[in-house]
Amino acid sequence: MHISWCDPRGPLALAPEMTIRDRLAAPAPTLSFELFPPRTPEAQDALWDTIARLAEAGPDFASITYGASGTTRRSSRDVVRRLAHAHTISPLAHLTCVDQSRDEVAQVVGEFLDEGVRDFLALRGDPPVGQPDWRPHPDGLRYASELVAHIRDVAVARGIARDELSIGVAAFPAAHAQEQWRQQGLDVLRAKQDAGADFAVTQVFYDAAQWRALVDDARADGIDLPILPGIIPLLSTGRAARLEQLTGVPAPDVLLASLEAAETEEAARDAGVDFAASLARELIDAGAPGIHVYTFNRHEAALALVAAAGLGR
Repeated sequence: MHISWCDPRGPLALAPEMTIRDRLAAPAPTLSFELFPPRTPEAQDALWDTIARLAEAGPDFASITYGASGTTRRSSRDVVRRLAHAHTISPLAHLTCVDQSRDEVAQVVGEFLDEGVRDFLALRGDPPVGQPDWRPHPDGLRYASELVAHIRDVAVARGIARDELSIGVAAFPAAHAQEQWRQQGLDVLRAKQDAGADFAVTQVFYDAAQWRALVDDARADGIDLPILPGIIPLLSTGRAARLEQLTGVPAPDVLLASLEAAETEEAARDAGVDFAASLARELIDAGAPGIHVYTFNRHEAALALVAAAGLGR
C-alpha cells in the first residue's frame, strides 16, 4: 500500500468528511491508535514509519498525546498538522488544561481549526514533573469540562457549526469499579457531556466487565456518550509496572504470569497480544463502538492485536 504524505489538493488542509462522533455512530466498530510525539529526530523518523505501517490497517483515526509543561506540545502539533494535511489517518488532537492560559488554549485550537482539524480530546492533564498538586494557570482552565466548553466557543467564533466538530473526553472504567469513586466519576463525566463533549475514550483497563458496568451506570445516570475502550498489548512485566505507575491500574495476575513464563521476547509478545485480543473481542461482542489501541509508538504488537481480534480493513 502506497502512503503519500502530500495532499494533491494543495497546501491547505481540508476538514475531514466525517468527525469521530459520526464514525462512532456507524454500525461497524471503529479502529484507532494512540501515538505520542517524538522527542528526537531519530524518534521522528521511527514514528512516521510506524504511522505508515499502522495506516495499512485502515484505522478511523489516530490520537496524538500532548505533553505537560510544553515538553512535547510543539512536536505534537506538528504531528497533528502533518496527519491533517496527508489525509491518510484522521488526527484526534489532544489538548490539556495544564500550564496554559485561556488565550493560549484558544490560539492552539484556532491553529488546529485552520489546519482542518475537527476532532479534539479534551483532558485536564497531569501536573508537571516536580509539582505535587495540580494547579491551573492563573488565567487558565481548571477542569476538562471547562476545556470542552472553551473549544466549542473558539469554534463558534470562527463560524464552525456544532455538528462540524467533535470533542472527546476521558473515562475511567477501573476507577469506576471502586465504589468510593463511582458517583464522583459519573458526575464528572456528565459535566463533560453537558459542556459539549461527544464521546469518551477510556484509560487502560483489563476487564470487560468494568467497561460494561461504566456504560450501564452512565446510561442510568443520563450520560449517553459513546464510550470507546482503550486497550494495550503488554509485552513485558516491566512495561506493566511502568503503566501501573502512570495510571494506577495494575495488570491482572493471569497476564503477569503469562509474561513471566515467556522464555523469549516473541513468546511474551504473543502472550500480551492474545490477552488484549481476547479483551477486544469481548468488548466488541458487548457492544463497544470500537477499539482504541495504545501503541507506545510501535506497530508490531498493535497490528498483531488488530489481526488477532479481527479488526481493521
